[in-house]
Amino acid sequence: MRIVCASANPHKVEELARLLPTWVDLVARPSDIGDIDEDAPTLEGNAIIKAVEIANHASEWAISDDTGLEVEALNGAPGVRSARFAGEHATDAENRALLLAKLDGVTNRSARFRTVVALVSSKGDIHFVGGECIGTIAESERGDSGFGYDALFIPTDGDGRTFAEMTGAEKDAVSHRGRALAQVPELLARIFGLPTP
Repeated sequence: MRIVCASANPHKVEELARLLPTWVDLVARPSDIGDIDEDAPTLEGNAIIKAVEIANHASEWAISDDTGLEVEALNGAPGVRSARFAGEHATDAENRALLLAKLDGVTNRSARFRTVVALVSSKGDIHFVGGECIGTIAESERGDSGFGYDALFIPTDGDGRTFAEMTGAEKDAVSHRGRALAQVPELLARIFGLPTP
């Protein structure tokens, strides 16, 4: 089954391809689509915006996710603005630096990653799955793998390492995105009347 990936982020595309079942042919977002404004106040809204845009443009099913890091001491921030925490065109490094600065001297470093995945058809069918990962924010960056806030996030279900200190497979086993995408095969089976995997 062919599904168009709505993300322009190569790290997310790689992670989605790794996590989806092998019978899903994940194809890249059409190159003629520019930036898509993610201006919804919720993760669900942003996932829909991206997937609808791509599904309509490609006349195919599209998959999109939106992820937010919600830090308890910051009242859930950066949340839906995680990718733009330090500014509209901020880099991952700038976002991490701002987060560390805001948590300087803060003892409560509890946080969670939340992912919402939207699967949308060009006919307007919209389906959601979601996942979350509870953890804490490290005092400093650790590890070289991953992207976003991976070098700062220590999952509770892990062994004390940050996501960036894990292999892709280790991260997938406990991550928010891994948990959300693990539900996609069953969702696709329901949508298309296939045997449940």
